[in-house]
Amino acid sequence: MTTVAPRKPAAGSTTWHVVAMRRRTTATLALVTTIGVLAFGWPLLVDTNASLAHRSDAPWLFVLLLPLVLAVVLAEIADGGMDAKAVALLGVLASVGAALRPLGGGAAGFETVFFLLILSGRVLGRGFGFVLGSVTLFASALLTAGVGPWLPFQMLAAGWVGFFAGCLPRAKGWREIALLSAYGGVAGLLYGALMNLWMWPFVTGLDSDISFQAGAPLTDNLARFVGYTLATSLGFDIPRAVTNAVLVAVTGRPVLLALRRVARRAAFEVPVEFEPSSSTQLPPSPATPT
Repeated sequence: MTTVAPRKPAAGSTTWHVVAMRRRTTATLALVTTIGVLAFGWPLLVDTNASLAHRSDAPWLFVLLLPLVLAVVLAEIADGGMDAKAVALLGVLASVGAALRPLGGGAAGFETVFFLLILSGRVLGRGFGFVLGSVTLFASALLTAGVGPWLPFQMLAAGWVGFFAGCLPRAKGWREIALLSAYGGVAGLLYGALMNLWMWPFVTGLDSDISFQAGAPLTDNLARFVGYTLATSLGFDIPRAVTNAVLVAVTGRPVLLALRRVARRAAFEVPVEFEPSSSTQLPPSPATPT
């Protein structure tokens, strides 16, 4: 018979680390993050022609990113840290997120998917939040025919939104909702800034005060980038931030309760122990007649 000894999260914590941050997982996430940071920011650090920025590296990034994200899941399955229940939950939440995203339609910056990534990362852990964000944006792109050179950057940015939601400090009750709501607002602004950064070097031309200048000092290009963001996308970023904050505030309590109930009943962190059952023991052999 199989017996389990329930093991709750650490005292004071309400996070179930469905994707455990083991060495292999940590190394894979660090590699993905390093590639992402270089992919987003290398035009600011390299003296190169802006017209070439990302036009040739986006397909290669796409090829690299998908196996690495998949490797996070496979590494945990191989190590026993992510079982069939966790994979099933990942599939369900990614499907829900992919279905929610088109509801906002991207109109005026309204996004209806990030609140789910934030709440899931909060409850199920930063590793799960990263994988969920990346997989959700990939599934959404397939659903809406939105596959393009921007997709790997969207996957990375959404993965970071879910990851850092799992890194937030402990809080309970209304303080937790307020914390997550504020994080949703900040994440909406930062997501917009990141998505600006990947395309900014080659969409503004060369003659504007907000154009990328290859080889210019980092501070000069950062100032130009801030000007570009304020001039072109703030009207989209603010509605996204407000939508995130409002959706988290309105749905946060019931969704957090539902996710924690699912995590508790699925017993993701319960160690499985095998003990012999009394019902499987053979009866004693009858005495041999003399």
